[in-house]
Amino acid sequence: MYTTSQPVRLPDAGCRVAPRVPTWSSAIDRAGDSQIVSDRASLVSFMSGIVSDPRNALQSWNSSDVHVCNWTGVTCNSARSAIVTLDLSGRSLGGTISPAIAGLSKLIILDLSRNFFGGRIPPEIGSLVELQQLSLTWNFLEGTIPSELGSLRKLVYLNLGINKLSGDIPEEIFCNGSSVLEYADLSNNTLTGKIPLRGECELGALKYLLLWSNRLVGPVPPALAKSTRLMWLDLESNMLSGELPSGIVHKLPRLQYLYLSYNNFVSHDGNTNLGPFFSALANSSDLQELELGANKLGGELPASIGNLPRTLRQFHLAENLIHGSIPPQISNLINLTLLNLSSNFLNGTIPTELCRLQGLERVYLSNNSLSGEIPSALGDLPHLGLLDLLSGTTPDEVAGMRSLKIYLNLSSNYLHGALPLELSKMDMVLAIDLSSNNLSGTIPSQLGSCIALEFLNLSGNMLEGPLPFSIGQLPYLRALDVSSNHLIGAIPQSLQASPTLKQLNFSFNGFSGNVSDDGAFAALTEDSFLGNSGLCGSIKGMKACKKRRHYHLIIVPILLSLVVTPIFCVFGYPLTLRSKIRQKLASFSKRDMVVEEKQESKEHRYPKISYRQLMEATGGFNPSSLIGSGQFGHVYKGVLQDNTRIAVKVLDSKTAGEIPGSFKRECQILKRTRHRNLIRIITICSRPDFKALVLPLMSNGSLERHLYPSHKLDQGLDLVQLVSICSDVAEAVAYLHHYSPVRVVHYVPPYDLASFCSTDGLLCGSVGYIAPEYGMGKRASTQGDVYSFGVLLLEIVTGVRPTDVLFDGCSSLHEWVKSHYPHNLDPIVQPALSRCSTPSMSEYLRKACCEVIVELIELGLMCTQYAPSTRPSMMDMAHEMSTLKQYLSDSSSQEMEATSSKR
Repeated sequence: MYTTSQPVRLPDAGCRVAPRVPTWSSAIDRAGDSQIVSDRASLVSFMSGIVSDPRNALQSWNSSDVHVCNWTGVTCNSARSAIVTLDLSGRSLGGTISPAIAGLSKLIILDLSRNFFGGRIPPEIGSLVELQQLSLTWNFLEGTIPSELGSLRKLVYLNLGINKLSGDIPEEIFCNGSSVLEYADLSNNTLTGKIPLRGECELGALKYLLLWSNRLVGPVPPALAKSTRLMWLDLESNMLSGELPSGIVHKLPRLQYLYLSYNNFVSHDGNTNLGPFFSALANSSDLQELELGANKLGGELPASIGNLPRTLRQFHLAENLIHGSIPPQISNLINLTLLNLSSNFLNGTIPTELCRLQGLERVYLSNNSLSGEIPSALGDLPHLGLLDLLSGTTPDEVAGMRSLKIYLNLSSNYLHGALPLELSKMDMVLAIDLSSNNLSGTIPSQLGSCIALEFLNLSGNMLEGPLPFSIGQLPYLRALDVSSNHLIGAIPQSLQASPTLKQLNFSFNGFSGNVSDDGAFAALTEDSFLGNSGLCGSIKGMKACKKRRHYHLIIVPILLSLVVTPIFCVFGYPLTLRSKIRQKLASFSKRDMVVEEKQESKEHRYPKISYRQLMEATGGFNPSSLIGSGQFGHVYKGVLQDNTRIAVKVLDSKTAGEIPGSFKRECQILKRTRHRNLIRIITICSRPDFKALVLPLMSNGSLERHLYPSHKLDQGLDLVQLVSICSDVAEAVAYLHHYSPVRVVHYVPPYDLASFCSTDGLLCGSVGYIAPEYGMGKRASTQGDVYSFGVLLLEIVTGVRPTDVLFDGCSSLHEWVKSHYPHNLDPIVQPALSRCSTPSMSEYLRKACCEVIVELIELGLMCTQYAPSTRPSMMDMAHEMSTLKQYLSDSSSQEMEATSSKR
């Protein structure tokens, strides 16, 4: 789990430099203080290990006129006789940590986190006996943790997480006779062996122990029960085994967060009894999150589950071996917001008592053996945003849940009967998956009322009749799967004309008629239409339609001319006169519009581009000029009369009216945000019935085009380019969050050419990218942007769209990647490596790329954690992406140098 630290600054452009060793300061010589002189000499020696300072962070260290106590990152005691703090966190420094650091004998705080330091941790740090805070996290440190650190008996805060450390954890770290250590983070390394806590070890002050994402084995040591102040215990994603630590948690009354998922724990009494563990946790009266997923837990859910602390908000038990029914006592957990019991062997029915949990936001019960009816009262839960359920019929109350905002998943069950019309009331839901059931009847045209829908999967049922035309008119629909049903008739033209559809599957139905390869069907092949013998057309691989002779095509025009001519003589001339009058009125109206637009342009001092000019530039907003669509409208490419290539983002009139504040105010905000990685605004065009942003056209197209090229021969982006793109995006969003004249919460959509932004309460997004808290009605926040950025990282690494995992039965891309992390990453890393590497790549560079891919996965998982408070900031992410970008650049340079030397 991520823990926050001091904010970092965005990196500036820089290059590798060799620091100049400063001359001795005459001020210090005059002072004659041996300690401060010695400390200064130690810092000079420490600086010799730094080979890269791209931001000139140590510039003051090179000046003979600056007292050492005024050097960047240095703090002295009140007498200015000794250095007590060295804080160089987030300075993008590269090199190794010199053992000379041990010369700062009075040092209390040493923070070198979030840099490029490699090599080993100097054992000499163990001689800094006054040290109370040591943070070396987010570097590239490797090798073992030196046992000499156990000599730091005054240490309160220890953070060595997110490095490349290996080997066993030295016993001296935890068993050194000290009782002041409060925070210990060794997470996200490759540490092995057991957790070294013997019975005589005393960690009475320990509040946070984070060892997640390592390769630790064995049971949780009983000595941990002595840490009675422990609040946060995270052992997730290791290879720990044995029975759940009931005896330990029973003695941890202050425990708030317990993460044991992705290990090999079993329950008591031969893996048959979960009761003792849940009973033991009843003593932790402040428990908020409990994660036990992806272990080997067996037995039934005991009634004592209802005795868990009522403070519990999140409860994960997915991917275990639990059987039996869901006890009704679970309704005692009145503050529960997330319940995940999916992928077990539960049977029986959903207890109606579950519906008493009015705070529920997400419920996962799928992939079990549950049966019976879905309680209708679930439809009355006011905050439920995601429902992943079981079998039975779908009650009208559930199907009509207007509060559902994210995902309704009732797939792979035994649902029967017709699709209820109440589904059409879900006008806020983004995804509906009813696949692999026994649903019958026709697809109601009222589904076209689910105006926010982006993902619809009705495959694997017994639905019949035609596919409603209204489905293709859903404004944001991206993915549609109706395969393996009994649908008939022609495929609606509205689907082909949809500007947003990307994924389509009509296979194994009874569709008939001609299908052309244009519009949304342009990138499709016959694989999307298999098993429909009545279909023909120009789709790649599909049989061509037979040409027929139509003699009536000659006769009909002749008959029409004989009938139409007399009618025109009677009615046509008056209509022509009326048309001329209308044209004159229109010309007056257009003149007024141009005047209004000129006034608007003058007010904002933008170039004067009228609505008529935009019409001409885009061919009347012709569909052939459409290059993107999103929640706010459509983007068209065009060329002005001076040959300037532009992108015009036309806002939907309804959406524009719903944006908080006026359009003018929003544009003023956009005008004031200036960053090299943000698209500048050329001008705006605003009328009562039309609002648009005019932007420069990005000639290289969208990121989607490069991630998912339509032709196999198209060359994708390599890893260096992808990391560079992500780094630029992170810098831009960090600017919007922290440096913009007006703080902007800016959603990073997957592929929009230009996304709109808002300063308050603007919910925008697409299924898979949207932060879970938005679906629960929470206000837009910077942490929501971090979540979206994390999804982007995971998508780039995996090559999987967030909606693809919905087809695979996962609730999110985060969950899909997490199911592989950290012990089964090969299915993700190897394909990513093959996409981003070349046959001539050396083993050295290939290894570097592999390391970066794993880092991207870890960063993506951190950004997409469920709780917003556990996510890093975009400042942090900008720094980390800059670090990876620099690391790849250095590796590529070394590769080129090695190649040149061989020649």
